[in-house]
Amino acid sequence: MSKIRVSLIEDHDLTRVGIRTALQQRQEIEVVGEAANASDGLKLVGTVHPDIAIVDIGLPDQDGIDLTRQIKATQDGEGPHTKVLILTLRDNKEAVLAAFAAGADSYCMKDISFDNLLEALRVTYDGNAWIDPAIARIVLQQAQHVVPQAAETTPEAKTVAINAADAEYDQMIAAYPLTERELEVLQLIVEGCSNAVIAEKLYITVGTVKTHVRNILNKLCADDRTQAAVRALRSGLVG
Repeated sequence: MSKIRVSLIEDHDLTRVGIRTALQQRQEIEVVGEAANASDGLKLVGTVHPDIAIVDIGLPDQDGIDLTRQIKATQDGEGPHTKVLILTLRDNKEAVLAAFAAGADSYCMKDISFDNLLEALRVTYDGNAWIDPAIARIVLQQAQHVVPQAAETTPEAKTVAINAADAEYDQMIAAYPLTERELEVLQLIVEGCSNAVIAEKLYITVGTVKTHVRNILNKLCADDRTQAAVRALRSGLVG
C-alpha cells in the first residue's frame, strides 16, 4: 500500500510538532515537509507535491483559505493534485463555506482526536470529503442557495450547494426509497466514516459498502459523499 504523503502548514509550533510526531508513528503516513506560514507553505506544496496538505486557517501572513485557493489554482488538469485538509478552531459558517468555496477537500476542528484525524486523512486520500456532523449541518443550513463571493469569481472554487427544489427531493426519495441498510450506511457517511469503518461497524465487507454507497449516490442524484450527506440532512433522511 502506498504511503499517504502529508505536508503540515501550521504556524503554532507545538501544534505542528505534535501532529508531525503523531503522524510519524503511523507506517501508512509519510510527513514530507512542514511550514509555519502561507508563503513557505505554497512553495513547499509546489516542490514536494504532497497527497494532502494540512492547512491551518489562521496563518500569520495570509489566511489559510486564500492559501487553499492558491494551491488549487496552481494545479492543472493533469498530474498529481494535492488535496487540502483544513484544520482549525473556527467552526463559524463564514469560515466553513469560504473554505469549501476555495476548494478545500476536508474540514476538521483542532480538537479532533488523533484517530479521527487519521480517518480524515484516509478518507481525503481516497478522494472523498471528511466533514464532521456539525460542519455538515452548517453547510446544509447556509449553503443551499447562497455561496461566498469567491465561489462566483474563482474558476477553481467548488461548493457543496444544493440546487434541487424540496418538491423534487420528495419525488426523488418517494420514487427511489433507500433501504434500511442504505439508511444505516448513509448515517455513517454523514458522520464522516470511510468505507472501511462503515464495513467494520455494520459487520459487512468493504465491497458491500461500496455497492451501498453507489446505490445511495444514484438514488440521491449526488455526485459524491459530501453532497449525499448534505442532501440526506436536508431531506430529513438522517438526523
